Amino acid sequence: MQAKKRYLILFSVGVSLILLLYLQGPASRRTPNRGDDPHPHWPPFSDPLQAFIPWDQTETEDYNVRASPRHKRDDNSGASKCRMDSCFDFSLCRRNGFKVYVYPQQKGEKISESYQNILSSIEGSRFYTSDPGQACLFVLNLDTLDRDQLSPQYVHNLKTKIQNLNLWNNGRNHLIFNLYSGTWPDYTEDLGFDIGQAMLAKASISTENFRPNFDISIPLFSKDHPRTGGERGYLKYNTIPPFRKYVLVFKGKRYLTGIGSDTRNALHHIHNSEDVVLLTTCKHGKDWQKHKDARCDKDNAEYDRYDYKEMLHNSTFCLVPRGRRLGSFRFLEALQAACVPVMLSNGWELPFSEIIDWRTASVIGDERLLLQIPSTVRSIHQDRILSLRQQTQFLWEAYFSSVEKIVLTTLEIIQDRVLQHNARSTLMWNQLPGGLFTLPQYSSYLGDFPFFYAVLGVKPQQKFTAVIHAVTPLVSQSQPIFKLLVAVAKSQYCAQIIVLWNCDKPLPAKHRWPATSVPVIVIEGESKVMSSRFLPYENIRTDAVLSLDEDTVLSTTEVDFAFTVWQSFPERIVGYPARSHFWDSNKERWGYTSKWTNDYSMVLTGAAFYHRYYNYLYTHYLPSSLKSMVDQLSNCEDILMNFLVSAVTKMPPIKVTQKKQYKETMMGQTSRASRWADPDHFAQRQTCMNKFASWFGTMPLVHSQMRLDPVLFKDQVSILRKKYKDIERL
Repeated sequence: MQAKKRYLILFSVGVSLILLLYLQGPASRRTPNRGDDPHPHWPPFSDPLQAFIPWDQTETEDYNVRASPRHKRDDNSGASKCRMDSCFDFSLCRRNGFKVYVYPQQKGEKISESYQNILSSIEGSRFYTSDPGQACLFVLNLDTLDRDQLSPQYVHNLKTKIQNLNLWNNGRNHLIFNLYSGTWPDYTEDLGFDIGQAMLAKASISTENFRPNFDISIPLFSKDHPRTGGERGYLKYNTIPPFRKYVLVFKGKRYLTGIGSDTRNALHHIHNSEDVVLLTTCKHGKDWQKHKDARCDKDNAEYDRYDYKEMLHNSTFCLVPRGRRLGSFRFLEALQAACVPVMLSNGWELPFSEIIDWRTASVIGDERLLLQIPSTVRSIHQDRILSLRQQTQFLWEAYFSSVEKIVLTTLEIIQDRVLQHNARSTLMWNQLPGGLFTLPQYSSYLGDFPFFYAVLGVKPQQKFTAVIHAVTPLVSQSQPIFKLLVAVAKSQYCAQIIVLWNCDKPLPAKHRWPATSVPVIVIEGESKVMSSRFLPYENIRTDAVLSLDEDTVLSTTEVDFAFTVWQSFPERIVGYPARSHFWDSNKERWGYTSKWTNDYSMVLTGAAFYHRYYNYLYTHYLPSSLKSMVDQLSNCEDILMNFLVSAVTKMPPIKVTQKKQYKETMMGQTSRASRWADPDHFAQRQTCMNKFASWFGTMPLVHSQMRLDPVLFKDQVSILRKKYKDIERL
């Protein structure tokens, strides 16, 4: 009996201990001591609500390679955590769209020429507003480009001056431009003042300090960099195979000590004086002789033997090593010269890396693997070299050839972030004609732009819309506009005819227009001005637009043939009346000529086909100053359209066959259409040529001697064998 009691007591105690351990176990697991953590390799999640990486970025090279350094920055100060959703007020942009305000310049404040070029580029853009109440983005009037304290351009007391700005708001919705930061000996990226929540458009910025999708990396450019236009790339024609005299070249300073000295000091190891020519000099700075090493004299002598431009233009690859800072002038120089840049600057966030795929235009090297660079570039196939070289030219001319293009690209990138639903695709940025000429507000579908037909394998629509510009009242059934209407309507490709009524008289009654097999829509021109003929009217639903003056004389056959030609060249203007430009060396200005020669650079829009996208580009891309000039003169709108299309395509228009005696009909002197007979008309067009060239920063028109005729045109064969029989009879 006693034994049974002992067993029962032991059993009860055992059950109680098990229950006690069971009940205490979860609590002990919920609050363990630091030394008793069963999983010490699992860190605590201090920020469990971090933003998700978008699904379409998780597999990209950019995400895999750069995620770790960028995540490390999340432990820094609040400014370094800035993203568009946390440090940018989107509500300012919803009211008036993407507008940029530049603070007015204060008396006594000195501004460098480079910064003045930046401000002028903004003020001359379609984004500019003088009203801060309408602004989405703000740009300082204080020069922040050079923050090297040893520089004469350094602006003192900048911190106080910025904090005193009424609209500063801790930098929110502000953009700060900077080319140089830090000073000897470490050249840090600190600007010397608190940028707050402002975005940085900075040269030589490191990946470590770069705030992705917030900051913008811009190229380092010199004070001589042109404000507008800029020179075109130096690649005039493609040589096959694409090899030059040198394989790899560099010519620049060598730093004996300090940051940036390691890479350039080691270049002599791969220099062979034959096809790899890497030249450095110690001869810079006041005290260079005090610090020169054993190699300096030899390096300096060899450095002086070579001409830099000759090397640049005769090398396949150009080395772009870091200097004191990560960026270098050599970068833009190599791009322009079609010398494929070989980057040797670890940690440099390449210019406009958010939009440009630099793998298609450069070779990204590693400073630690310098000795492998020659063998690496030699192994690149000639097809690849040709592709890289061509892309350098596209990128140079699209985004880097002038201060204006650098600034506009910066603003367009920010606008894409603000208007995410209308943002450009990667293809738009990296394919001709580039992001500045491809406005996503027009369409989000690449197939709606004439430049991408070949890439997508699509063709333009098989119909066109004719737009007849009417400025003369209807007084007789024998007027040219009636004959033109009938001839165009008979075309098998015509979908509709729009008569743009820019006459002072009221719209004619419907019965005044001839009966046609296609719809005829009569609409009043906006404000009765010349630019209204190029507005993007909703009635135009076809890709092709046939632009016509009311006094144009064309047959149905001529219309059909011109449209057939346009279908093969949808990105260009294709038409009949051709004109040309020339440089008048005596007057030192551009001239305009209508002489009948085999050379032309314009096809007037009085009888020409073009893609409807150019109406949108004309309206939304060109500045109001140029369009106002056209409207005041009632002249030059056709020249301006040719300037625009040639600037986009970098190609001439296409002239098609016409009767040689074609000329603009001279109507009565009391008619508005008699502008061709006005003696001031020709002089005005000369003035327009130079005004337009000044705004574009260069002369975009391209000369051509090509004329497209029908097959068997003028051949001594039966007329029955020819498709466009009537053209030869005209």
